[in-house]
Amino acid sequence: MAGVDIRAQDIPGDGRDETPIERADRNWDDILQELRVTLTGTQVMTGFLLALAFQQRFTDLTVAQVDLYLVLVGLAALSTALGVAPVILHRTFFRHPAKDHVVILGNRLLLAELIVVGLLAIGVTGFIFDFVIGGIAGVVAGAISTVVVVALWVALPQLRKATA
Repeated sequence: MAGVDIRAQDIPGDGRDETPIERADRNWDDILQELRVTLTGTQVMTGFLLALAFQQRFTDLTVAQVDLYLVLVGLAALSTALGVAPVILHRTFFRHPAKDHVVILGNRLLLAELIVVGLLAIGVTGFIFDFVIGGIAGVVAGAISTVVVVALWVALPQLRKATA
């Protein structure tokens, strides 16, 4: 729904009798709740990644594993930045008549955050399997993680939209 005016999201007969401002407030609250969920997952994965560098076996990583590790740390940092960005938007436009703008941008940032979190989850899974079992296991685990993320985050919602 990126770029869609939130006022155009009225669904006749949805049982809601709210003004555009009330709808924007509700949509913003939904975004904040979703960000809380994603940021918790990001914090767990980031904590794991940061702690890993201080483990004794970190020196056992291959060059490719170190490269993947650094990419994952970068994704974790990007995920954190994306997850906090809507809060900065809210602070920037606090007490300004820009709630529609904040909700639309917040939605886009949240979608970007979800993509990065998905990539991070896939990468961390592949990385762990690669280190613990070996390269082939890492690739298989990464592929399975990709299928699961795409199935749950893309296919399932699309299936629901198609049957609605």
